[in-house]
Amino acid sequence: MNQKPIRVFHYVNQFFGQEGGEDKADMRFLVKESPVGPGKALQQILGERSWVVGTLICGDNYFAENLEKAAEEALGLITPFKPDLFVAGPAFEAGRYGMACGAVCKIVQERLGIPAVTGMYEENPGVELYRRDVYICRAERSAGKMMQDLTRVVNLGLRLLSKDEQTRLVSGEIIPSPFEFEYFPRGLIRNEFTPKSHAQRSIDMLMAKLKGEPFTTETEIPKFSAVRPPTPIQMLAAAKIALVSDGGLTFKGNPDRFSGRGDNGWAAYEIDSFFPVQGSGIDYEIVHTGYHPHYVMQNTSRLVPVDVMRDFEKEGIIGELYPLFYSTSGNAASRVCSLKIGEEIARDIKNRGIDGVILTST
Repeated sequence: MNQKPIRVFHYVNQFFGQEGGEDKADMRFLVKESPVGPGKALQQILGERSWVVGTLICGDNYFAENLEKAAEEALGLITPFKPDLFVAGPAFEAGRYGMACGAVCKIVQERLGIPAVTGMYEENPGVELYRRDVYICRAERSAGKMMQDLTRVVNLGLRLLSKDEQTRLVSGEIIPSPFEFEYFPRGLIRNEFTPKSHAQRSIDMLMAKLKGEPFTTETEIPKFSAVRPPTPIQMLAAAKIALVSDGGLTFKGNPDRFSGRGDNGWAAYEIDSFFPVQGSGIDYEIVHTGYHPHYVMQNTSRLVPVDVMRDFEKEGIIGELYPLFYSTSGNAASRVCSLKIGEEIARDIKNRGIDGVILTST
């Protein structure tokens, strides 16, 4: 007797849905009853055992700026297709896309009770936002290895649909190994059936380590960089305070060559030019593809709070607002580049005798 094919539904953003780039980032939902873009590769990987019954496409801005509302709207469009498995992305390093994939996977698995899987690069903000709620497979930074990343997502999704009793926990759930299926650990601690006691497993791992043999730990230890806490400012009313923002604010024409994604530079600008007390300032722009700059373009103090800091200066809460502010574009910046930017700005701040900084983000 032939097994019933698995119905798979796919979510992609406007770019991978072949609707356009940033010019279509505000587009609302569009449903197609066929695989689109990477969905065709998804169908190829699934083969005859399953089929992609539909694709949901949405602009990154629309979803990211209306997460809860958009997730509910997406659920209403997905439900009529009665999928057995839901796949989103992969989102790679794209932050807005990653948040949309995480949000839609979360609501689908909670409301429809079916497995929902996506894929993201480890530095995508969607990983930390949703890794405890949904299954997020490890993916490359870009779409260069789409087939490999989608294969990972498919393997995990089909495993979650599996009826293999050997993968079940005491509670009856199926939670595959994050090491075997290459997804980000969800921080879940559950009882699991195993042929060996914890003492035996511990000795086996210890002996393997002593012999230089490979082994897999059962507990992932978080890795944190040691950061020495700063010394508190004793006299704030006499302190010189500077502003730093990763929101991508720069001169019109972007003379410092900021990148809206994966930036590795920074600049310092005169506050009085950008934020005059009276009248309009210079022409400026936002170089950052991780948020919609509409409201910042209306009032730059929404990004760099100069107005409030000037009030603090007048009221004597701080001694002085430093006349320069530091700007960079923090969207999808790698850890290495972020460390470089941070160290360079910190060095400049120290050389200028600034006592403290206020960091603002998007």
